Amino acid sequence: MKVAVFGTKAYDRKFLSTVNSPTQHELVFFEPRLNRDTAILAAGFPAVCVFVHDQVDAPTLEILASRGTRLVALRCAGFNNVDLQAAADLGITVVRVPAYSPYGVAEHAVGLILSLNRKIHRAYNRVREGNFSLDGLLGFNLHERTVGIIGTGKIGLILGQIMKGFGCQLLAYDVYRNPELEALGGKYVELPELFANSDIISLHCPLIPETHHLIDSKAIEQIKPGVMLINTSRGALIDTQAVIEGLKSGKIGYLGVDVYEQESELFFEDLSGEIIQDDIFQRLTTFPNVLITGHQAFFTAEALHNIAETTFANITDVEQGRTCANEIRAQLPANIS
Repeated sequence: MKVAVFGTKAYDRKFLSTVNSPTQHELVFFEPRLNRDTAILAAGFPAVCVFVHDQVDAPTLEILASRGTRLVALRCAGFNNVDLQAAADLGITVVRVPAYSPYGVAEHAVGLILSLNRKIHRAYNRVREGNFSLDGLLGFNLHERTVGIIGTGKIGLILGQIMKGFGCQLLAYDVYRNPELEALGGKYVELPELFANSDIISLHCPLIPETHHLIDSKAIEQIKPGVMLINTSRGALIDTQAVIEGLKSGKIGYLGVDVYEQESELFFEDLSGEIIQDDIFQRLTTFPNVLITGHQAFFTAEALHNIAETTFANITDVEQGRTCANEIRAQLPANIS
């Protein structure tokens, strides 16, 4: 199948081209992201391949459909950037990669936890300047601390396994209970109890209407003072302005995020020579107890290889008329795992 691949970087081209060899799909790479202005580039392509920040809204889909596109292949798990109802109305199939490297994302979350706790990012900069003072670098033992995991699918489970290895107690919240997490000693509770008793809260759920701004001012009122909040899932799970107020008041003691509500204008690009106009993001960067990475939790060699494999398997299934297990449609049931 002829596939227009949007929003590509050098690493995308490398892994997609390498994995594609046996499947013989014809790939044409485009650096711009897909949106209503760039959709014309896909004219004559039966399929487009997109990532998390491509804009696959109704106007974009209408342009794609009018020029022959019948398949949107997401090379990611999240699909909140796709108008699924519009795709269905236009006869466009949408497929995704539901899991590619849960270990990579969970391990990155642990990296944020350790760096924030032991101030590793700050210590690194001090030592490079010849400053070996320990003032301000005091951390705490993870052993016997309580970790609250919101969303206990594959990533949340792996985080639980890792944190259990540190000797942590596990609290969990999800619509569906994961027996493997319960076997670790994880206790499922309602959100108010998780908020009130967790020393560390880590988010591992998709962005759906039920989870939008899951961490808002009301939630922050309920959390244990000084909590560490970690988000490696979707930026809009957190009300950023409310979190800033929580940081200012000291209610939130640490914040580690790999995602941000308005990241589509920032992440995956080199903006080091520009003036960033997002005042909320810039305010976040002023806190010494905040650590931000640029949506890199997924970014491992294993993940990119798995993404490419599943993406091409999805495309081949659709091309050959087989049922694709990774097809997504409108009106999926609410599930935060």
